Amino acid sequence: MSTKSKRKYLQYLNPLELLQTKKILQSNPTITEKKSTLQESQLSLYSYNEGHCDIQEHASVEHILHLTKKANMNHWLNLDIINSETVEGIASKLGLHNLLIEDILNVHQRPKIDEFEDAFSMVMQMLYFNEQKGTIESEQVSFVLKNGLLLSFQDDAARDLFNAIRARLKTTGSKLRNSGTDALLYALVDAIVDHYFIVLEKVGHLIEKLEEEITSEMQDHYMMNRIYTLRKELIFFKRNVEPVREMINNILRTDNPMITDNRKKYFKDIYDNTLHVNDLTENYRDIINSIRDLYLSQMNLKMNEVMKFLAIVTTLLAPATVIGGIFGMNFDKIPYLHHQNGFWIASIFMILIPVIMLVYFRRKGWF
Repeated sequence: MSTKSKRKYLQYLNPLELLQTKKILQSNPTITEKKSTLQESQLSLYSYNEGHCDIQEHASVEHILHLTKKANMNHWLNLDIINSETVEGIASKLGLHNLLIEDILNVHQRPKIDEFEDAFSMVMQMLYFNEQKGTIESEQVSFVLKNGLLLSFQDDAARDLFNAIRARLKTTGSKLRNSGTDALLYALVDAIVDHYFIVLEKVGHLIEKLEEEITSEMQDHYMMNRIYTLRKELIFFKRNVEPVREMINNILRTDNPMITDNRKKYFKDIYDNTLHVNDLTENYRDIINSIRDLYLSQMNLKMNEVMKFLAIVTTLLAPATVIGGIFGMNFDKIPYLHHQNGFWIASIFMILIPVIMLVYFRRKGWF
């Protein structure tokens, strides 16, 4: 077996299954994952209004926070690589609540919103599909909305879903530039929810591939492991996406002045998308269960075919066994025992009786 084939099959062994189960069940909100202080956070600030968009990147916390005090400007401060010292420093200078800091540093939070006197916060999961591993990966993103200022915290500096938003902010005359920070919050959340469909579509391609292999009888010995692996990925997806519906619904019902009534109409569109995503997830889960049942039915059918074959072979050999056993008994007087053609007579019956039985079984349609 080639090295590539070994790697293909090794990914379906039990250790990975245990890791996936741990990923699904890793939901203890009291455990805060410690962030390394060796990596510095990367800060970027977009200060914009209808006529201007100033961008500051890789600047110090003090300098960026000083820029957020500009009047008649909206500000988007994004932090990549969550460093506890940097987060606590920003929170201290902006007067953020301790619960907000805890939610930002704990990267296994359930999607939710929190409202404070001078801030509106939101926590949710960005989901990505790893093409090489065939698994779903998550990254928590936290938003804090204050008057004229939106803060976003994410831990992966190499990827996010906000490049299109940045391009819109750089475009003169865009509607996003002419709106407040609640519109920017809507755009970011909408980009995350829209990407759920892309992740789900790629999972759907894997499901279609599994179904095609099973129906064409091209499955391998690790098919059941692959089915359960994909099922666990759907469970992980559902656990991170389903609470988003409740979170958006809470936004629609909030009286917080930072979310304007006009903006709630747009969040209603996100709410409809979350309903659609949850419906698709349920459909895919049902399909996975159907594929599992189909695979088990095929395995049972193959087992029944094997058992039928063995039963027919055993039945056809029974006459020869009986005849051989009779003539093999230790008696002195057995008919045709010493006949000169006894061997040939016994052999003829040993062949003739199974042939008659075979014809009878065939006419009965037993095979």
